Amino acid sequence: MPKECNGIKIPVDTSKPNPNEVEFDNLYLDMNGIIHPCTHPEDKPAPKNEDEMMVAIFEYIDRLFNIVRPRRLLYMAIDGVAPRAKMNQQRSRRFRASKEGVEGAEEKQRIRQEILAKGGFLPPEEVKERFDSNCITPGTEFMDNLAKCLRYYIADRLNNDPGWKNLTVILSDASAPGEGEHKIMDYIRRQRAQPNHDPNTHHCLCGADADLIMLGLATHEPNFTIIREEFKPNKPKPCGLCNQFGHEVKDCQGLPREKQGEHDQFADCPPGCEQEFIFIRLSVLREYLEKELTMASLPFTFDIERSVDDWVFMCFFVGNDFLPHLPSLEIREGAIDRLVGIYKNVVHKTGGYLTESGYVNLQRVQMIMLAVGEVEDSIFKKRKDDEENFRRRQKEKRKRMKRDQPSFIPGGQFSPQALGRGNRSSPQAISNPRQTAYEMRMQDKQNSTPSSSPNTSFTSDGTPSPAGGIKRKAEDSDSEPEPEDNIRLWESGWKQRYYKNKFDVDVSDEKFRRKVVQSYVEGLCWVLRYYYQGCASWKWYYPFHYAPFASDFEGIADLPSDFEKGTKPFRPLEQLMGVFPAASGNFLPPTWRKLMTDPESSIIDFYPEDFAIDLNGKKFAWQGVALLPFVDERRLRAALEEVYPDLTPDENRRNSLGGDVMFVGKHHLLCDFVLELYKSSSTEQMDIPAELCHGIQGKLTLNENAVLPDQTVESPVPLLRDLTQNSAISINFKDPQFQEDFVFKAVVLPGAKKPAPVLKPGDWEKTNNNGRPWRPQLGFNRDRRPVHLDQSAFRTLGHAMSRERGQSGSGVYSNAAPLGAYQGNPYRPLLGGQPQIPKLLSNLRPQESWRGPTPLFQQPPQRYERNSGAAPLISWNRMLQSQGAAFQQNQYQGLGGPMNYPHRPDDRMDRGRQGYGPGRPYPLPPPSGRYNWN
Repeated sequence: MPKECNGIKIPVDTSKPNPNEVEFDNLYLDMNGIIHPCTHPEDKPAPKNEDEMMVAIFEYIDRLFNIVRPRRLLYMAIDGVAPRAKMNQQRSRRFRASKEGVEGAEEKQRIRQEILAKGGFLPPEEVKERFDSNCITPGTEFMDNLAKCLRYYIADRLNNDPGWKNLTVILSDASAPGEGEHKIMDYIRRQRAQPNHDPNTHHCLCGADADLIMLGLATHEPNFTIIREEFKPNKPKPCGLCNQFGHEVKDCQGLPREKQGEHDQFADCPPGCEQEFIFIRLSVLREYLEKELTMASLPFTFDIERSVDDWVFMCFFVGNDFLPHLPSLEIREGAIDRLVGIYKNVVHKTGGYLTESGYVNLQRVQMIMLAVGEVEDSIFKKRKDDEENFRRRQKEKRKRMKRDQPSFIPGGQFSPQALGRGNRSSPQAISNPRQTAYEMRMQDKQNSTPSSSPNTSFTSDGTPSPAGGIKRKAEDSDSEPEPEDNIRLWESGWKQRYYKNKFDVDVSDEKFRRKVVQSYVEGLCWVLRYYYQGCASWKWYYPFHYAPFASDFEGIADLPSDFEKGTKPFRPLEQLMGVFPAASGNFLPPTWRKLMTDPESSIIDFYPEDFAIDLNGKKFAWQGVALLPFVDERRLRAALEEVYPDLTPDENRRNSLGGDVMFVGKHHLLCDFVLELYKSSSTEQMDIPAELCHGIQGKLTLNENAVLPDQTVESPVPLLRDLTQNSAISINFKDPQFQEDFVFKAVVLPGAKKPAPVLKPGDWEKTNNNGRPWRPQLGFNRDRRPVHLDQSAFRTLGHAMSRERGQSGSGVYSNAAPLGAYQGNPYRPLLGGQPQIPKLLSNLRPQESWRGPTPLFQQPPQRYERNSGAAPLISWNRMLQSQGAAFQQNQYQGLGGPMNYPHRPDDRMDRGRQGYGPGRPYPLPPPSGRYNWN
């Protein structure tokens, strides 16, 4: 992250070598995974307006770019119009979000009024319209403005950031049809099919969805890494009413905010609030899969690539964005392991693999599914036993905690206070202790009065209830209420009850069951084709809310698996009509909006004000199935034909499908070529010279709203300045085109080099290293040698660092230049009264061999005048044992007493960085450890 000095942020020089010991070629951003946390974050107050949201998105991209530092391509993909199969899930999510948003706002208002009525303290309610996250959908004004802001952002970075100097940037905004991650995969597939593609390209894809792992494996690229936010359970979230941490809205008491730290420096910074990222190396996952899937004595040649494809296919049965999971396969019950075990047992009989380049062999799949069907009954019974055992253990745990809890816990001023670093607030002085002690005694006496029997119930004011005992509330009971389950899969007759309750048909209706199975099989074929070849049909979707049983997959070998060719995606506003609830109709034109609310509308049944949620065996509503009616495409289009003439020119523009845009800077080899195209005003598509663009191929056409050199790029965000000296250029880009029946081969390309193996023989066992727990490799360098501080270093730190983090002149971390960069004494004392802020010198070059100052413990003691009013500025250096390489040193400042250990720095992004291997001429970044030196 950028360092801050005197209130000025000094950006990271991303043109320098990647501190993670690996150089990435291409970085792909699934932008929706960035847009959502930046516009409505869960762990901090939301931005106040749309401009702040855009700036937050820019900063998020900057942080990712600083970590990954791609050298060839940055591809930003925003979700465009999705296939019809995905629109069902989008519709469910948006209806739920709208319903929960309204209910949440009403609940907050109710609690706010109750707290204020009791005299509680709450900050004044901000007068702002509630942000409807449903606007993050193609066709809305928000997404149109986002595309403009990203075009400005790209032009700004190409002009001003040295790390973007030779980078090719492609923006696929919401006007380009397709989901963001699948637009990225389509780009990779089409580039892999070109003769100039580098088979050893190192890809890095950013996104939090689990299906990105499957998509990365499906590319068969040897160097594929996923970067994602590190998941931290129980992460603190601010209260929606008082904006304080430590409680939820329903538990808010309206208490004044306590000062956090001596100078309230921790007010808006809960412990661990800085977001950290992790790398998922798919090459390591492939090593595990190769070990897991290797089978001996096969009647056909074993191919790990085909086995990985089969593994990806089997994961679809556990659930995906397009199909509900099979009732007998729950991922939390080890369904994937079960499928792999059945696969390895049955594959000897199948005579080959289940899939090939995205096409399914249904006869072999049938053998797998029927094998799962044979154990379905035992799966359901075991699930019931596990649930009962879990409830029994929880009940025993609650009883044990109730029995072991102290009989009396003082409250108020005498309540126990947590000790340690986590408690930043200092203890408060006791006021009027006699009165407080008297109130505690009276309360204890009232609670233990002998006149009331154990079964006597009390009213809210503490008096015995005249009506005698009343039923305890669910939260006071030893057993939690369980949702009603009418299916009872663990009892005989489960299939009859399932089809009757979920589909309202009798199990003997073979024709209907066959229809459900056929639709599900079509879905499996469609999803696999979508992952490996692209969208097979924009119109197909699974027309049921529930899946069939594995034992129903009989006779599927002869089912057709072809799809209608030549289908086209919805237009953006048409998709909004298909996925939005009526409450989000304000994002649509007025006459279109009326179709959602007018009782006389021909499609009013598509927009129910309320809808049922079937828990389907789950405990929470968000896990259930939203029972919404499916949208009939023909009826929808017929209704929209009457309101299409009402669209304004701007709405017509937002309703049109667009494409990708390529950006390059003035230093890029392709810049002059693109500039000549604009000078010639050619309307024809031109092939990209691969030698000018890192081997990237495709078609270029002139852009009507292009970013051009020497033309001002206006900022759509008032907070940011216009680019008056622009040198970047943009042009329309189109991927290489192929015939509709072309098959992209799911193979490792010739010339690809397999990454060096990371796993060792002992890594396959649960424990290794002489019985100690197994520890995974951190970072990309397996030969890394960790550096640790000894006791003397800790003692020295205690003398050099102030105990209180965040005070002026203490605990500030920054990079320091090597000794040769200083003029004179590097330990120059500061003048009296001068603020102690370390200087940030960044004139370092990767090619320089570092020779830092002599470590402090090897230096002779220095004397300082006691009354000079000066304080020493101490520079630190740590050495890593490698061939002539040393770390960047950091300078700390401030005087402290013994055992004043430093707090963790504000910049926690750099945790986990590893040192370079021997022989690299680059400066070594700090290693991971207890203390950060950045």
